[in-house]
Amino acid sequence: MTIWVNEQIDPMGLVYSCIASCNENQAKDCHESFKQNLTEGQKAAGWVARLRTVNSWDEVPVNALKLD
Repeated sequence: MTIWVNEQIDPMGLVYSCIASCNENQAKDCHESFKQNLTEGQKAAGWVARLRTVNSWDEVPVNALKLD
């Protein structure tokens, strides 16, 4: 099973927000939203929006909103 994990990561490398889903289209839409919600100031400071895949719910960060 592929699980799509969206993360907003602060300049220190800490996950600020995280949403995980099994639906690829939903995950890509979420990723675009995460990118658009970063301000220019956040981007300049080193904030990033990352989309990655994992194979198990055990690999999803604990604080993630998990959409099945």
